[in-house]
Amino acid sequence: MTEQILRQQLLATSRRMVELGLNRGTAGNASVRCGKSILITPSAVPVAEMSEQDMVLLASDGKVLQGRKPSSEWRFHRDILDARPEIGAVLHMHSTFATTIACLGKDVPAVHYHIAIAGGDSIRCTPYTIFGEQNLSDLALEALRDRKACLLGNHGMIALGRDLNEALSVAQEVEYLCELYWRSQQAGEPQILSAQQMHEVKQKFVEYKKRS
Repeated sequence: MTEQILRQQLLATSRRMVELGLNRGTAGNASVRCGKSILITPSAVPVAEMSEQDMVLLASDGKVLQGRKPSSEWRFHRDILDARPEIGAVLHMHSTFATTIACLGKDVPAVHYHIAIAGGDSIRCTPYTIFGEQNLSDLALEALRDRKACLLGNHGMIALGRDLNEALSVAQEVEYLCELYWRSQQAGEPQILSAQQMHEVKQKFVEYKKRS
């Protein structure tokens, strides 16, 4: 896929994140693998004002190859794509329900079987640390171990995918699961699925992918 097409897709995905209510203003950021480099959204530019050419091309060492200043969160985008060769896109959001649970400092347990879409029996939440620093990237990498999503304590959410479409799908699902978890706690104590029940779900998902 050409760099120009990836620029178009990255801009379209960033706009879609706003349309879906997953981000607003200059909050959040997105990146996509581009050969041995990374395309990432620029720092402090509202999505409504972004163009394809505003997307920043970064080397794997974080050096800007083309464009303006990258998102302040470029470190975890770079580190995730470097550590996870099966991942092609990283999205970061300050969506309402995911951020609400992150502000509570809670992991999201298996309140619904769809939690397996994020790769495990839970969605982990990192401890709080200041944005834009290496420590946040280190904590995110640990929370994302064997997962496609995590919460960042008192901050927001990260969602991963093999491409931008899958990452956006994971992000929407995680936001929905966080809403379910929050709402179910308002009504009482939600029933959490067991490890065995989640194992059966994962097996079903594997079978479903083989047939599709």
